[in-house]
Amino acid sequence: MPSVSMELSIEKIVAGGLGLARTDAGVVLVRGALPGETVRADVRPGKGVNQGVTREVLTRSPDRVDAPNLPTTDLAHASYDAQLRYKREFVQEAMSRIAKLGEEQVQAVAPTVPSPREWAYRNTAQYLVTPEGLAYRERRSNAALSVERDPLIMENIQTIIRLLDVSKLEGVQELSLRGSRLTGEVVATLIAPGEPRAYLRAADELMDCGVVGVSLAAPAGRRFSAGVQLVAGESEIMEQYGNVKVSVSASGFAQINPEAAGLAYIAAARLAGNGPHAVDLYGGSGAIGRHLAPNFGRVVVLDTDFDALARGRHDVRLAGERNLTFRDGDAAQLYHSSLQAGVIVVDPPRVGLSEMARDALHDSSALKVVYVSCDPATWARDVGDLVKRGWTLGQVTPHDFYPQTSHVEVVSVLTRTELPERAVPEDAVDTTAPTEQ
Repeated sequence: MPSVSMELSIEKIVAGGLGLARTDAGVVLVRGALPGETVRADVRPGKGVNQGVTREVLTRSPDRVDAPNLPTTDLAHASYDAQLRYKREFVQEAMSRIAKLGEEQVQAVAPTVPSPREWAYRNTAQYLVTPEGLAYRERRSNAALSVERDPLIMENIQTIIRLLDVSKLEGVQELSLRGSRLTGEVVATLIAPGEPRAYLRAADELMDCGVVGVSLAAPAGRRFSAGVQLVAGESEIMEQYGNVKVSVSASGFAQINPEAAGLAYIAAARLAGNGPHAVDLYGGSGAIGRHLAPNFGRVVVLDTDFDALARGRHDVRLAGERNLTFRDGDAAQLYHSSLQAGVIVVDPPRVGLSEMARDALHDSSALKVVYVSCDPATWARDVGDLVKRGWTLGQVTPHDFYPQTSHVEVVSVLTRTELPERAVPEDAVDTTAPTEQ
């Protein structure tokens, strides 16, 4: 069905950075609009909610600023102060609508912690390789949009992109780059079929541009799931996250804004407090767990990502940290007596905690759960469920890892005073188990 031009009054901004307007035909969610504005938008009818794109701003919000129109941004047209305010409101909306929490708790949400950098904060980027150059994958389609300059990307990666001759990346479908603010180094992963020896020319070009290592990943439905092979140089570099140095690669998961993530990890450790034993669930390479370690006798990092666990073991050996254990496992492992702990930190993927994971948390010996989330909606669902089971939600603080976008992280804490009958008290288990591997 073709789109229709409509004049709309924007009531508020909602998750996804979309302006909400109401019409006789129903709700319209409008890209590129801000609360209080009147805009002319192209509106396409949809199931339940109509979708619109701003074409002209008729009444301009005082929060509006001029900004690049990129697929990687959906809030850059708002001032940074306004972005922080909106992100707090996204968390509050989720608490009220999804978690069904009371107004007093909703209003108690702390102001959003800003990113130390509003631009040039991303330490990773992945682009399509086209004959015309590097390109974004266009929003809501597979079309390619050429990259001229990406203002969200760290300066050291921008330099590589500026120098790169893509004609020498023959056969490469996509290019992933990871930079370090700590060292200034950049590593790359080529996404392409075949063997590493077929991409020596591409690796030489990237290293001539300043990259310190190039790896190769076969194309796969899930990124890097088909394995990664080193072509030349280094596969990993070191980055600073809060109080710890972490090894990162162009193919492994790591938060893309190290400075902002570091602030959240320090906050999570502060909420966790201290004690004999803590578990870092969905812990990856242990960036949060390592922040817990100075205040706990023993910390177990639990994850199912073999490569992340291996990096974590390597990093703690380098740092000389002796009270961390890395284990392959998921939330179900919390039932094991050797993993009982008074404090559990969870930092799940965007889908949040499964029902099984929430059961495992509730049946564990933990009296405190620190919940770090990248999605207010799934966080609110999980928190609402735990509150119904008797947990008390304490401090809730939004953190901005992704300036110029609508994404927001949440750092929060839940506590309880009594354990369920089937939980094993922490003092009933041996916490003197070997602390490495």
